[in-house]
Amino acid sequence: MPLSAHLAYDYSDTVLSLLRAQLDPTISLTVGSSIPDGANYHILINGRPRPEQLEISPNLHSLIIPWAGLPTGTRDLMQGYPHIAVYNLHHNAVPVAETVLMLLMAAAKRIIPADRNLRQGDWTIRYVGPEHPDKGVLLAGKTALILGFGAIGQRVAALLQALDMRVMVTRRSLSEATQVGGIDQYPADSLHDLLPQAQALIVTLPLTPLTEGLIAAEELALLPQDAIVINIGRGPIIDEQALHDALATGQIYGAGIDVWYNYPPDEAARGATLPSTAPFHNLDNIVMNPHRGGSSMDTDRLRMAHLADLLNTLSRTGSAASRVDLSRGY
Repeated sequence: MPLSAHLAYDYSDTVLSLLRAQLDPTISLTVGSSIPDGANYHILINGRPRPEQLEISPNLHSLIIPWAGLPTGTRDLMQGYPHIAVYNLHHNAVPVAETVLMLLMAAAKRIIPADRNLRQGDWTIRYVGPEHPDKGVLLAGKTALILGFGAIGQRVAALLQALDMRVMVTRRSLSEATQVGGIDQYPADSLHDLLPQAQALIVTLPLTPLTEGLIAAEELALLPQDAIVINIGRGPIIDEQALHDALATGQIYGAGIDVWYNYPPDEAARGATLPSTAPFHNLDNIVMNPHRGGSSMDTDRLRMAHLADLLNTLSRTGSAASRVDLSRGY
């Protein structure tokens, strides 16, 4: 069945050629941030659509968000269009999982202060005593807890298993504990029982009303003192001040953070915006990444491949596994 899709972004011809080359011949694609009157598409590809873009075509049945996650504004808007199915992409799963591994290793080995000091000719960190935190911690044989077991969480789990770590995950869909593929899986309400076992806590959850503030002072206090916290979900899932205080006091060993609490409001502010009101930048036991975990030189290729696959699937079957549940927010 012929299917028409509109991509509401002005990608380069090179990027668009990657997409068009992978589309089924039955799919017609129009492109542009400006949508002409009389447009008649079945699928709109736009992460933050406007009402008029949803209403201009009487045949619109699907919205594709061309990244992982669901913006709050889009979620609120789409509640008013229950006849339009919402999908998103998971093309970033591999680079984000690699970012988790990078943050975890860098935090565990205190590589940031070691690199900074050696650039000044300072080798002191090499000669600290065996019990000094700057010696770093061993990951092999330790336990990691992953909150969220979607496309990213599954990739992360495989990488951690390769490091010889025991992996636990929480899933909202579970009512009782189980083990699959050597991974211990638990209901989401088991969190407080699992935290004392976790030398690595890895947050891959989306931000929803249920996950905002999920990890606060009480939860951080349950972690072992040698624990490392990694957040590549959304900043507000972890309480901002509680995380800073746990790091500053040595309550936990370290952290690697890719998602934040304060972002530049415009292009002019990109060179001078601290990511938090808390002074994380003064701490040596945190690795700070400016929310680029899903980015790489291969991002456009990966995005277009996943977008083509989703469009082809919708054309052939009318539905796909990546449909978003608006009531849950993911």
